[in-house]
Amino acid sequence: MAGNGSEQLVVWKPQPGPQEALIACPIFEVFYGGARGGGKTDGSIGDWLAHSGQYGENAIGVFFRRTFKQLSEVIARTHTIYGKVGGKWNGERSEWTMPRGGRLLFRYLERDRDAENYQGHNYTRVYFEEVTNFPSPDPIDKLRATLRSAKGVPVGMRLTGNPGGPGHSWVKKRYIDPHPAGYKVLTDKFENPFNGEIIELERIFIPAKLSDNKLLMDNQPTYVAQLQQTGSKQLVDAWLRGLWDIIDGAFFAEFDPIKHILPADFITKIPSHTLIFRGFDWGYARPFSCGWYAVSDGSWSLPRGAIVKIQEWYGSTGRPNEGMRLDAPLVGQGIRAKDLELEERFNLRTKYGAADPSIFIRDGGPSIAEQMAGVGCIWQRADNKRIPGWAQMHSRLTGISGIPMLYFLETCDDTIRTLPLLQHDQRNAEDLDTEGEDHAGDETRYACMSRPWVLDAVLERGIQFPKLPGQLTFNDVLKMNRRKRLGEQGELW
Repeated sequence: MAGNGSEQLVVWKPQPGPQEALIACPIFEVFYGGARGGGKTDGSIGDWLAHSGQYGENAIGVFFRRTFKQLSEVIARTHTIYGKVGGKWNGERSEWTMPRGGRLLFRYLERDRDAENYQGHNYTRVYFEEVTNFPSPDPIDKLRATLRSAKGVPVGMRLTGNPGGPGHSWVKKRYIDPHPAGYKVLTDKFENPFNGEIIELERIFIPAKLSDNKLLMDNQPTYVAQLQQTGSKQLVDAWLRGLWDIIDGAFFAEFDPIKHILPADFITKIPSHTLIFRGFDWGYARPFSCGWYAVSDGSWSLPRGAIVKIQEWYGSTGRPNEGMRLDAPLVGQGIRAKDLELEERFNLRTKYGAADPSIFIRDGGPSIAEQMAGVGCIWQRADNKRIPGWAQMHSRLTGISGIPMLYFLETCDDTIRTLPLLQHDQRNAEDLDTEGEDHAGDETRYACMSRPWVLDAVLERGIQFPKLPGQLTFNDVLKMNRRKRLGEQGELW
């Protein structure tokens, strides 16, 4: 508000609903996100207005986006608000000084390592706009250390974002999946190494929908129609309703959980004579991914040549896109242990493994492949051509006559989680965006390239192999799988 005497000019106030909840929220970390047009940017701008008004010169904030160009519209919007309450803009420093002395900086983090430039800084508020543009949470996590105040000002982080983008996966996992409806306080606990006390940090998801922005809907009633012209149905649905399970621009648009995911007990139906092999994508700071595959010979319920990922080992700490930092011999020992477990439990013996050729590179010592071979984990060089490899995955997922040639057991959690979220590379539509969490995708690509599939001429002519006594056809499996996933009664096997 601004004005003299009893006359006051209301420059900005939060709209009822999510914006009010954001401004009033005392939680340390808030993700305010969902639909386009939900008033998220205004919410952050208003949050700083309230914060700096309350704490004056002790309030110091910084507002980040991925690129400086993306900041221009945000800065333009602040001029329509902060200037009217007496704020002073310094264009050279990209900084507002508020009437009571609080300072808000505008910065960008084009590369994750740019966050290191802020070590030693002190802020009471850190804002990240369109956080799904950040492929990894690493730069955001680094900025947490800057949230501190010698004056006792309550500090906090505020993030906004829409579904989609290279960071969709980690944002969804951290903020949406624990409680998709939002408004539930989630607590992370940490031990103080100096006195053993448990310290708690809280975070919350505040969902924003287009219908919450009454001002936009009243002033621009055609906005809904405009969004419907912006792209695919998936994108429109995600933006209109804030749906995080709908992905626009998915590289593997063919992926269908009903068709491609099989129940865990399917592994018990795989004959012992089946060819079993591994695929492997190395990672240290980033996750490694190892998958075990079974190849159908046509004598069981899947078409001849179909492959099933029957188990995986995803080397992640559980934090988004963060590797376990295990040395190669330890990883090799773990893989061999899983080989033996597969053989002992299901009588399925691993015959070979195809791995990223980079593990065979010597750089002043034994290669990663040689170190793993030393503990009995043997690999052959995979064909790592990207475009042909993705084409193999596309064709296998599509299959023939609606019957896929690539499947995943439901226990392959990280493959099922990450594969549908991978996006097209904006510079090459035939390739995927490598900024996403693509490790399980790469490993699956190596596996597919080790068993290249072409359309079987016999199947193409529609000739069906005879059904053996007591054998389920694939169509039997697909129908029962669909019933199970739709919640209908009946045993699958």
